[in-house]
Amino acid sequence: MIETAFSWLGVSGWAEFWWVAFGLFGQLLFTARFLVQWLASERARRSVVPIAFWYFSIGGGLILLSYAIYRKDPVFILGQSMGVFIYMRNLWLIFAERRGG
Repeated sequence: MIETAFSWLGVSGWAEFWWVAFGLFGQLLFTARFLVQWLASERARRSVVPIAFWYFSIGGGLILLSYAIYRKDPVFILGQSMGVFIYMRNLWLIFAERRGG
């Protein structure tokens, strides 16, 4: 049943289906960061990067990294692991600046 209903997703069972659904959720979360950034910039009438951008980046990046590890895709793993590190570093810098140091 699942093989025919979701063959366009390239899944071969329910476990695969849920991993693909998880990966798609991560991609949607990761993409939502651009909507957040765009709306904040429109509101401010200048280019801004709100803190929510970095949280969406981390959440989506971690989910996509998990999915990439499951799929054993070294290119995807490298790209997402580096991104997650950079997003966390940006949050660290933001909080350090707010603390005054």
